[in-house]
Amino acid sequence: METKHLIITGVVQGVGFRNYVAHKARQFHVTGWVRNRTDGSVEAMIQGTPENVAAMIVRAHRGPPKSSVSSVSVNDGEGRYAEFATRPTA
Repeated sequence: METKHLIITGVVQGVGFRNYVAHKARQFHVTGWVRNRTDGSVEAMIQGTPENVAAMIVRAHRGPPKSSVSSVSVNDGEGRYAEFATRPTA
């Protein structure tokens, strides 16, 4: 298992980005969480096989149709996750 921490910036709030990430997480069988941040970015923790985590990172760069992703910061993450959750804004 691989775990990555993502910070996604751009036009990523108010465009369904969290729902998009949660949908893709189910599609690619990854666990973790996603949430909006008060600075306007979206944060996610993605855990799964290296191939599925890589696929999720590609999707984070694309985002849903109404989004406009400026950058995706990817770092090693921590923790163990049994499912994928949408968390409150932090």
